[in-house]
Amino acid sequence: MNQTIAAIATAHGVGSIAIVRLSGGDALSIALHLSKKIDLQPRYAALTSLHHDNGTLIDEAIMIYFQGPKSFTGEDVVEFQCHGGMIVAESVLRASVAAGARLAQPGEFSKRAFLNGRMDLTQAEAIASLIEAKSDDAARILARQMKGELRVYVESIRDSLLEILAYSEVVIDYAEEDLPQDVVDQIGHKLEKITKELSKTLESSRRRSGLMQGFRVAIIGKPNVGKSSLLNVLLDYERAIVSEIAGTTRDTIEEQVRLGTHLIRLVDTAGIRNAHDEIEKIGIERSIAAIENADVVVALFDSSRESDEEDRAIIELIERFSVTKPFICVLNKVDLPRQFETARLERYAPIELSCKQETDSLVAALTHLMDYDNDTEAMMLISERQISATANALNSIHEAYEPLHSGELEFFSFHINQAIRSVASLTRPYELDEMFDKMFGQFCLGK
Repeated sequence: MNQTIAAIATAHGVGSIAIVRLSGGDALSIALHLSKKIDLQPRYAALTSLHHDNGTLIDEAIMIYFQGPKSFTGEDVVEFQCHGGMIVAESVLRASVAAGARLAQPGEFSKRAFLNGRMDLTQAEAIASLIEAKSDDAARILARQMKGELRVYVESIRDSLLEILAYSEVVIDYAEEDLPQDVVDQIGHKLEKITKELSKTLESSRRRSGLMQGFRVAIIGKPNVGKSSLLNVLLDYERAIVSEIAGTTRDTIEEQVRLGTHLIRLVDTAGIRNAHDEIEKIGIERSIAAIENADVVVALFDSSRESDEEDRAIIELIERFSVTKPFICVLNKVDLPRQFETARLERYAPIELSCKQETDSLVAALTHLMDYDNDTEAMMLISERQISATANALNSIHEAYEPLHSGELEFFSFHINQAIRSVASLTRPYELDEMFDKMFGQFCLGK
Protein backbone atom coordinates (compact mmCIF):
# COMPACT_ATOMS: atom_id res chain seq x y z
CA MET A 1 0.00 0.00 0.00
CA ASN A 2 3.02 2.35 0.41
CA GLN A 3 4.08 1.98 -3.20
CA THR A 4 2.83 4.28 -5.93
CA ILE A 5 1.09 2.34 -8.69
CA ALA A 6 0.53 3.22 -12.34
CA ALA A 7 -1.68 1.86 -15.10
CA ILE A 8 -3.36 2.76 -18.38
CA ALA A 9 -7.02 3.35 -17.50
CA THR A 10 -8.48 3.34 -21.03
CA ALA A 11 -9.14 0.40 -23.33
CA HIS A 12 -6.54 -0.77 -25.81
CA GLY A 13 -6.95 0.63 -29.30
CA VAL A 14 -6.97 3.91 -31.19
CA GLY A 15 -8.90 6.82 -29.69
CA SER A 16 -8.83 10.58 -29.25
CA ILE A 17 -7.34 10.34 -25.74
CA ALA A 18 -5.78 7.77 -23.44
CA ILE A 19 -5.60 8.06 -19.66
CA VAL A 20 -2.67 6.97 -17.51
CA ARG A 21 -3.35 6.98 -13.77
CA LEU A 22 -1.00 7.15 -10.78
CA SER A 23 -1.98 6.50 -7.15
CA GLY A 24 0.14 6.61 -4.01
CA GLY A 25 2.34 8.77 -1.86
CA ASP A 26 4.76 9.62 -4.70
CA ALA A 27 2.10 10.29 -7.36
CA LEU A 28 2.49 14.07 -7.17
CA SER A 29 6.31 14.05 -7.17
CA ILE A 30 6.37 11.68 -10.16
CA ALA A 31 3.92 13.93 -12.03
CA LEU A 32 6.06 17.01 -11.28
CA HIS A 33 9.17 15.13 -12.43
CA LEU A 34 7.59 14.18 -15.78
CA SER A 35 6.09 17.63 -16.38
CA LYS A 36 9.04 19.70 -15.09
CA LYS A 37 6.54 21.72 -13.00
CA ILE A 38 7.07 23.07 -9.50
CA ASP A 39 3.59 22.40 -8.15
CA LEU A 40 0.05 21.44 -9.15
CA GLN A 41 -3.25 22.85 -7.92
CA PRO A 42 -5.64 20.03 -6.88
CA ARG A 43 -8.60 19.38 -9.19
CA TYR A 44 -7.44 21.81 -11.88
CA ALA A 45 -6.59 20.64 -15.39
CA ALA A 46 -3.12 21.70 -16.45
CA LEU A 47 -1.91 21.52 -20.05
CA THR A 48 1.72 20.43 -19.92
CA SER A 49 4.52 18.66 -21.76
CA LEU A 50 5.65 15.27 -20.46
CA HIS A 51 9.27 14.13 -20.77
CA HIS A 52 11.45 11.08 -20.30
CA ASP A 53 14.39 11.25 -17.86
CA ASN A 54 16.72 12.19 -20.71
CA GLY A 55 14.55 15.19 -21.59
CA THR A 56 12.94 13.63 -24.68
CA LEU A 57 9.39 14.91 -25.23
CA ILE A 58 6.72 12.23 -24.84
CA ASP A 59 3.53 14.19 -25.47
CA GLU A 60 1.60 17.34 -24.65
CA ALA A 61 -1.08 16.23 -22.24
CA ILE A 62 -3.63 17.37 -19.67
CA MET A 63 -2.61 16.59 -16.10
CA ILE A 64 -5.05 16.56 -13.14
CA TYR A 65 -4.05 16.11 -9.49
CA PHE A 66 -6.53 14.71 -6.93
CA GLN A 67 -5.21 15.18 -3.42
CA GLY A 68 -5.92 12.36 -0.96
CA PRO A 69 -8.11 11.48 0.81
CA LYS A 70 -10.56 13.18 -1.60
CA SER A 71 -9.75 10.95 -4.54
CA PHE A 72 -10.97 7.66 -5.99
CA THR A 73 -8.44 5.57 -4.05
CA GLY A 74 -8.21 7.82 -0.98
CA GLU A 75 -4.54 8.45 -1.86
CA ASP A 76 -2.88 11.13 -3.97
CA VAL A 77 -3.94 10.45 -7.56
CA VAL A 78 -2.68 11.99 -10.80
CA GLU A 79 -4.23 11.41 -14.22
CA PHE A 80 -2.45 12.10 -17.51
CA GLN A 81 -4.82 12.58 -20.43
CA CYS A 82 -2.56 12.10 -23.42
CA HIS A 83 -3.23 11.58 -27.13
CA GLY A 84 -4.91 8.29 -27.98
CA GLY A 85 -3.15 5.20 -29.21
CA MET A 86 -1.17 2.76 -27.14
CA ILE A 87 2.32 4.01 -28.10
CA VAL A 88 1.95 7.37 -26.36
CA ALA A 89 0.15 5.94 -23.32
CA GLU A 90 2.74 3.18 -22.90
CA SER A 91 5.53 5.78 -23.12
CA VAL A 92 3.92 7.80 -20.31
CA LEU A 93 3.52 4.58 -18.30
CA ARG A 94 7.18 3.60 -18.81
CA ALA A 95 8.32 7.08 -17.77
CA SER A 96 6.16 6.88 -14.62
CA VAL A 97 7.69 3.51 -13.69
CA ALA A 98 11.18 4.84 -14.35
CA ALA A 99 10.40 7.73 -11.98
CA GLY A 100 9.50 5.39 -9.12
CA ALA A 101 6.05 3.92 -9.68
CA ARG A 102 5.30 0.25 -10.24
CA LEU A 103 2.75 -1.37 -12.55
CA ALA A 104 -0.63 -1.83 -10.87
CA GLN A 105 -2.13 -5.27 -10.48
CA PRO A 106 -5.61 -5.92 -11.99
CA GLY A 107 -8.23 -4.16 -9.85
CA GLU A 108 -5.62 -2.63 -7.52
CA PHE A 109 -6.98 0.93 -7.79
CA SER A 110 -10.44 -0.26 -6.68
CA LYS A 111 -8.85 -2.45 -4.01
CA ARG A 112 -7.09 0.58 -2.54
CA ALA A 113 -10.33 2.55 -2.66
CA PHE A 114 -11.99 -0.23 -0.65
CA LEU A 115 -9.15 -0.57 1.88
CA ASN A 116 -9.07 3.20 2.36
CA GLY A 117 -12.82 3.35 3.01
CA ARG A 118 -13.69 5.17 -0.22
CA MET A 119 -16.09 2.42 -1.27
CA ASP A 120 -17.54 -0.82 0.04
CA LEU A 121 -17.72 -4.19 -1.70
CA THR A 122 -21.13 -3.49 -3.27
CA GLN A 123 -19.79 -0.35 -4.93
CA ALA A 124 -16.63 -2.13 -6.09
CA GLU A 125 -18.70 -4.90 -7.68
CA ALA A 126 -21.00 -2.33 -9.28
CA ILE A 127 -18.03 -0.60 -10.92
CA ALA A 128 -16.70 -3.89 -12.29
CA SER A 129 -20.15 -4.92 -13.56
CA LEU A 130 -20.95 -1.54 -15.10
CA ILE A 131 -18.01 -1.90 -17.47
CA GLU A 132 -19.61 -5.08 -18.88
CA ALA A 133 -23.29 -4.09 -18.53
CA LYS A 134 -25.50 -5.90 -21.07
CA SER A 135 -28.46 -3.46 -21.08
CA ASP A 136 -29.56 0.08 -20.28
CA ASP A 137 -31.57 -1.24 -17.32
CA ALA A 138 -28.48 -2.95 -15.92
CA ALA A 139 -26.45 0.25 -16.31
CA ARG A 140 -29.09 2.25 -14.40
CA ILE A 141 -29.19 -0.28 -11.54
CA LEU A 142 -25.40 -0.40 -11.33
CA ALA A 143 -25.12 3.39 -11.40
CA ARG A 144 -27.45 3.57 -8.38
CA GLN A 145 -25.39 0.95 -6.57
CA MET A 146 -22.19 2.88 -7.27
CA LYS A 147 -23.82 5.73 -5.34
CA GLY A 148 -24.35 3.37 -2.39
CA GLU A 149 -27.99 2.28 -2.77
CA LEU A 150 -27.31 -1.38 -1.97
CA ARG A 151 -24.99 -0.39 0.88
CA VAL A 152 -27.78 1.63 2.54
CA TYR A 153 -30.18 -1.31 2.14
CA VAL A 154 -27.69 -3.82 3.56
CA GLU A 155 -26.78 -1.53 6.47
CA SER A 156 -30.47 -1.26 7.35
CA ILE A 157 -30.87 -5.07 7.41
CA ARG A 158 -27.60 -5.44 9.32
CA ASP A 159 -28.67 -2.84 11.88
CA SER A 160 -32.00 -4.59 12.46
CA LEU A 161 -30.28 -7.95 12.96
CA LEU A 162 -27.82 -6.38 15.40
CA GLU A 163 -30.74 -4.98 17.33
CA ILE A 164 -32.35 -8.44 17.46
CA LEU A 165 -29.07 -9.97 18.63
CA ALA A 166 -28.77 -7.31 21.30
CA TYR A 167 -32.30 -8.13 22.55
CA SER A 168 -31.39 -11.81 22.72
CA GLU A 169 -28.09 -11.26 24.54
CA VAL A 170 -29.78 -8.99 27.06
CA VAL A 171 -32.41 -11.62 27.84
CA ILE A 172 -29.65 -14.23 28.30
CA ASP A 173 -27.17 -12.21 30.36
CA TYR A 174 -29.26 -9.57 32.10
CA ALA A 175 -32.49 -11.37 32.97
CA GLU A 176 -32.59 -9.72 36.40
CA GLU A 177 -32.94 -6.25 34.86
CA ASP A 178 -36.27 -4.53 34.19
CA LEU A 179 -36.67 -5.68 30.60
CA PRO A 180 -39.89 -5.53 28.55
CA GLN A 181 -42.02 -8.66 29.01
CA ASP A 182 -42.82 -8.91 25.32
CA VAL A 183 -39.20 -8.77 24.19
CA VAL A 184 -39.29 -12.22 22.54
CA ASP A 185 -42.44 -11.24 20.62
CA GLN A 186 -40.69 -8.08 19.45
CA ILE A 187 -37.77 -10.17 18.24
CA GLY A 188 -40.14 -12.44 16.30
CA HIS A 189 -41.92 -9.52 14.60
CA LYS A 190 -38.66 -7.86 13.60
CA LEU A 191 -37.31 -11.15 12.27
CA GLU A 192 -40.40 -11.75 10.13
CA LYS A 193 -40.04 -8.31 8.56
CA ILE A 194 -36.38 -8.95 7.72
CA THR A 195 -37.21 -12.39 6.29
CA LYS A 196 -39.84 -10.94 3.95
CA GLU A 197 -37.49 -8.17 2.81
CA LEU A 198 -34.54 -10.47 2.10
CA SER A 199 -36.76 -13.09 0.40
CA LYS A 200 -38.23 -10.45 -1.90
CA THR A 201 -34.76 -9.19 -2.81
CA LEU A 202 -33.38 -12.69 -3.39
CA GLU A 203 -36.32 -13.81 -5.55
CA SER A 204 -36.27 -10.63 -7.64
CA SER A 205 -32.50 -10.85 -8.14
CA ARG A 206 -32.61 -14.47 -9.27
CA ARG A 207 -35.48 -13.76 -11.63
CA ARG A 208 -33.75 -10.75 -13.19
CA SER A 209 -30.17 -12.06 -13.22
CA GLY A 210 -30.20 -11.92 -17.02
CA LEU A 211 -30.04 -8.13 -16.77
CA MET A 212 -26.45 -8.43 -15.61
CA GLN A 213 -25.06 -11.36 -17.60
CA GLY A 214 -27.30 -11.01 -20.65
CA PHE A 215 -30.54 -12.97 -21.00
CA ARG A 216 -30.21 -16.53 -22.25
CA VAL A 217 -33.06 -17.43 -24.62
CA ALA A 218 -33.45 -21.09 -25.62
CA ILE A 219 -35.42 -22.02 -28.75
CA ILE A 220 -36.96 -25.48 -28.46
CA GLY A 221 -39.27 -27.63 -30.59
CA LYS A 222 -39.40 -30.87 -32.52
CA PRO A 223 -37.35 -31.23 -35.73
CA ASN A 224 -38.28 -29.06 -38.73
CA VAL A 225 -40.57 -26.59 -36.94
CA GLY A 226 -38.33 -23.67 -37.94
CA LYS A 227 -35.97 -23.23 -34.98
CA SER A 228 -32.88 -22.64 -37.11
CA SER A 229 -34.84 -20.38 -39.47
CA LEU A 230 -35.98 -18.30 -36.52
CA LEU A 231 -32.41 -18.05 -35.22
CA ASN A 232 -31.17 -16.89 -38.62
CA VAL A 233 -33.92 -14.27 -38.92
CA LEU A 234 -33.23 -12.85 -35.45
CA LEU A 235 -29.48 -12.76 -36.16
CA ASP A 236 -30.09 -11.38 -39.66
CA TYR A 237 -27.62 -13.81 -41.22
CA GLU A 238 -27.43 -17.54 -42.04
CA ARG A 239 -25.86 -18.90 -38.86
CA ALA A 240 -27.63 -22.27 -38.75
CA ILE A 241 -28.04 -24.77 -41.61
CA VAL A 242 -31.66 -25.06 -42.69
CA SER A 243 -32.95 -28.14 -44.52
CA GLU A 244 -35.95 -30.45 -44.72
CA ILE A 245 -33.93 -33.29 -43.22
CA ALA A 246 -34.93 -34.00 -39.62
CA GLY A 247 -32.05 -33.71 -37.17
CA THR A 248 -29.97 -31.25 -39.24
CA THR A 249 -29.14 -29.40 -36.02
CA ARG A 250 -27.42 -32.06 -33.91
CA ASP A 251 -26.05 -29.79 -31.18
CA THR A 252 -26.90 -26.48 -29.52
CA ILE A 253 -25.90 -23.32 -31.41
CA GLU A 254 -25.38 -20.13 -29.36
CA GLU A 255 -25.11 -16.58 -30.66
CA GLN A 256 -25.53 -13.05 -29.27
CA VAL A 257 -27.92 -10.44 -30.62
CA ARG A 258 -29.29 -7.13 -29.34
CA LEU A 259 -33.03 -6.77 -28.85
CA GLY A 260 -34.07 -3.26 -27.84
CA THR A 261 -31.67 -2.23 -25.07
CA HIS A 262 -30.77 -5.83 -24.15
CA LEU A 263 -27.94 -8.07 -25.28
CA ILE A 264 -29.27 -11.64 -25.34
CA ARG A 265 -27.79 -15.06 -26.02
CA LEU A 266 -29.91 -17.10 -28.42
CA VAL A 267 -29.58 -20.87 -28.15
CA ASP A 268 -30.86 -22.98 -31.04
CA THR A 269 -31.32 -26.52 -29.74
CA ALA A 270 -31.48 -29.90 -31.42
CA GLY A 271 -35.02 -31.12 -32.08
CA ILE A 272 -36.56 -32.86 -29.07
CA ARG A 273 -37.74 -36.33 -30.16
CA ASN A 274 -37.01 -40.01 -29.74
CA ALA A 275 -33.35 -40.26 -30.72
CA HIS A 276 -32.21 -42.73 -33.37
CA ASP A 277 -28.49 -42.62 -32.59
CA GLU A 278 -26.11 -41.69 -29.78
CA ILE A 279 -25.21 -38.29 -31.27
CA GLU A 280 -28.87 -37.24 -31.48
CA LYS A 281 -29.43 -38.51 -27.94
CA ILE A 282 -26.61 -36.29 -26.64
CA GLY A 283 -28.01 -33.31 -28.59
CA ILE A 284 -31.45 -33.80 -27.07
CA GLU A 285 -29.98 -34.03 -23.58
CA ARG A 286 -28.21 -30.73 -24.20
CA SER A 287 -31.50 -29.22 -25.37
CA ILE A 288 -33.16 -30.10 -22.08
CA ALA A 289 -30.12 -28.69 -20.24
CA ALA A 290 -30.48 -25.49 -22.30
CA ILE A 291 -34.07 -25.15 -21.04
CA GLU A 292 -32.93 -25.54 -17.45
CA ASN A 293 -30.22 -22.90 -17.89
CA ALA A 294 -32.32 -20.42 -19.90
CA ASP A 295 -33.86 -17.21 -18.59
CA VAL A 296 -36.58 -17.36 -21.26
CA VAL A 297 -37.69 -20.28 -23.45
CA VAL A 298 -39.28 -19.94 -26.88
CA ALA A 299 -41.28 -23.10 -27.69
CA LEU A 300 -41.86 -23.40 -31.43
CA PHE A 301 -44.66 -25.43 -33.08
CA ASP A 302 -45.50 -25.99 -36.74
CA SER A 303 -49.09 -24.83 -37.33
CA SER A 304 -49.15 -26.50 -40.77
CA ARG A 305 -48.75 -30.03 -39.33
CA GLU A 306 -50.99 -31.99 -37.00
CA SER A 307 -49.76 -32.22 -33.42
CA ASP A 308 -48.09 -35.50 -32.53
CA GLU A 309 -46.27 -37.22 -29.68
CA GLU A 310 -43.21 -35.03 -30.16
CA ASP A 311 -45.29 -31.86 -29.86
CA ARG A 312 -46.97 -33.25 -26.77
CA ALA A 313 -43.54 -33.93 -25.27
CA ILE A 314 -42.69 -30.25 -25.78
CA ILE A 315 -45.92 -29.18 -24.11
CA GLU A 316 -45.13 -31.46 -21.15
CA LEU A 317 -41.76 -29.72 -20.82
CA ILE A 318 -43.54 -26.37 -20.82
CA GLU A 319 -45.89 -27.53 -18.08
CA ARG A 320 -42.94 -28.91 -16.12
CA PHE A 321 -40.78 -25.79 -16.21
CA SER A 322 -43.30 -22.93 -16.59
CA VAL A 323 -43.56 -22.50 -12.83
CA THR A 324 -39.90 -21.49 -12.55
CA LYS A 325 -39.27 -19.60 -15.81
CA PRO A 326 -41.19 -17.78 -18.55
CA PHE A 327 -42.14 -19.52 -21.80
CA ILE A 328 -43.22 -17.91 -25.06
CA CYS A 329 -45.18 -20.31 -27.27
CA VAL A 330 -45.02 -19.66 -31.00
CA LEU A 331 -47.09 -21.17 -33.82
CA ASN A 332 -44.85 -20.93 -36.86
CA LYS A 333 -45.70 -21.24 -40.60
CA VAL A 334 -49.12 -19.56 -40.29
CA ASP A 335 -48.82 -18.64 -43.97
CA LEU A 336 -49.71 -22.31 -44.68
CA PRO A 337 -53.10 -24.03 -44.05
CA ARG A 338 -53.70 -24.65 -40.31
CA GLN A 339 -53.49 -28.29 -39.16
CA PHE A 340 -52.19 -27.96 -35.57
CA GLU A 341 -54.61 -28.53 -32.67
CA THR A 342 -54.04 -25.62 -30.24
CA ALA A 343 -56.31 -26.62 -27.32
CA ARG A 344 -53.48 -27.43 -24.89
CA LEU A 345 -51.59 -24.27 -25.86
CA GLU A 346 -54.43 -21.78 -25.34
CA ARG A 347 -53.48 -21.06 -21.72
CA TYR A 348 -50.05 -19.89 -22.94
CA ALA A 349 -51.52 -17.41 -25.47
CA PRO A 350 -49.36 -18.59 -28.41
CA ILE A 351 -47.97 -16.03 -30.85
CA GLU A 352 -48.81 -16.77 -34.49
CA LEU A 353 -46.26 -15.85 -37.13
CA SER A 354 -44.22 -16.98 -40.10
CA CYS A 355 -40.45 -16.77 -39.68
CA LYS A 356 -40.17 -16.11 -43.41
CA GLN A 357 -42.42 -13.04 -43.20
CA GLU A 358 -42.11 -11.28 -39.82
CA THR A 359 -41.01 -11.82 -36.22
CA ASP A 360 -41.94 -8.42 -34.76
CA SER A 361 -44.57 -9.88 -32.41
CA LEU A 362 -42.04 -12.33 -30.96
CA VAL A 363 -39.38 -9.62 -30.57
CA ALA A 364 -41.92 -7.42 -28.78
CA ALA A 365 -42.86 -10.27 -26.40
CA LEU A 366 -39.19 -11.01 -25.63
CA THR A 367 -38.42 -7.33 -25.04
CA HIS A 368 -41.40 -6.98 -22.70
CA LEU A 369 -40.22 -9.94 -20.59
CA MET A 370 -36.70 -8.55 -20.31
CA ASP A 371 -37.56 -4.92 -19.58
CA TYR A 372 -37.08 -3.98 -15.95
CA ASP A 373 -40.49 -2.27 -15.69
CA ASN A 374 -42.30 -4.00 -12.82
CA ASP A 375 -39.34 -4.15 -10.45
CA THR A 376 -37.95 -0.65 -10.87
CA GLU A 377 -37.96 0.07 -7.14
CA ALA A 378 -36.99 -3.42 -5.98
CA MET A 379 -33.49 -3.87 -4.62
CA MET A 380 -31.35 -6.12 -6.79
CA LEU A 381 -28.24 -8.18 -6.11
CA ILE A 382 -25.79 -8.04 -8.99
CA SER A 383 -23.48 -11.03 -8.54
CA GLU A 384 -23.50 -14.69 -7.57
CA ARG A 385 -21.45 -13.77 -4.50
CA GLN A 386 -24.15 -11.37 -3.31
CA ILE A 387 -26.94 -13.83 -4.05
CA SER A 388 -25.13 -16.64 -2.21
CA ALA A 389 -24.46 -14.45 0.84
CA THR A 390 -28.10 -13.37 1.01
CA ALA A 391 -29.31 -16.96 0.65
CA ASN A 392 -26.98 -17.99 3.50
CA ALA A 393 -28.35 -15.19 5.67
CA LEU A 394 -31.91 -16.34 5.01
CA ASN A 395 -31.03 -19.94 5.85
CA SER A 396 -29.53 -18.83 9.16
CA ILE A 397 -32.63 -16.78 9.97
CA HIS A 398 -34.92 -19.72 9.20
CA GLU A 399 -32.81 -21.93 11.48
CA ALA A 400 -33.16 -19.34 14.24
CA TYR A 401 -36.96 -19.52 14.48
CA GLU A 402 -37.14 -22.88 16.29
CA PRO A 403 -34.73 -22.01 19.16
CA LEU A 404 -36.44 -18.61 19.48
CA HIS A 405 -39.85 -20.17 20.10
CA SER A 406 -38.44 -22.91 22.34
CA GLY A 407 -36.59 -20.39 24.47
CA GLU A 408 -33.11 -21.66 23.58
CA LEU A 409 -31.75 -18.17 23.05
CA GLU A 410 -28.08 -19.21 23.04
CA PHE A 411 -28.72 -21.23 19.86
CA PHE A 412 -30.92 -18.43 18.53
CA SER A 413 -28.10 -15.92 19.02
CA PHE A 414 -25.67 -18.25 17.23
CA HIS A 415 -27.87 -18.38 14.11
CA ILE A 416 -28.48 -14.62 14.15
CA ASN A 417 -24.73 -14.09 14.43
CA GLN A 418 -24.29 -16.25 11.32
CA ALA A 419 -26.96 -14.24 9.50
CA ILE A 420 -25.25 -10.97 10.41
CA ARG A 421 -21.90 -12.24 9.14
CA SER A 422 -23.48 -13.32 5.84
CA VAL A 423 -25.23 -9.97 5.37
CA ALA A 424 -22.11 -8.06 6.44
CA SER A 425 -20.02 -9.88 3.83
CA LEU A 426 -21.95 -7.93 1.19
CA THR A 427 -20.40 -4.65 2.31
CA ARG A 428 -17.89 -4.81 5.18
CA PRO A 429 -16.82 -7.31 7.88
CA TYR A 430 -18.90 -7.65 11.03
CA GLU A 431 -17.26 -6.70 14.34
CA LEU A 432 -18.55 -8.07 17.65
CA ASP A 433 -18.18 -4.60 19.19
CA GLU A 434 -21.11 -3.46 17.05
CA MET A 435 -23.43 -5.79 18.95
CA PHE A 436 -22.07 -4.57 22.29
CA ASP A 437 -22.66 -0.96 21.25
CA LYS A 438 -26.25 -1.82 20.40
CA MET A 439 -26.82 -3.77 23.58
CA PHE A 440 -25.36 -1.30 26.08
CA GLY A 441 -26.41 1.79 24.17
CA GLN A 442 -30.07 0.83 23.85
CA PHE A 443 -30.66 -0.72 27.29
CA CYS A 444 -28.35 1.46 29.39
CA LEU A 445 -27.12 -1.57 31.32
CA GLY A 446 -23.66 -0.33 32.23
CA LYS A 447 -23.87 -0.41 36.01
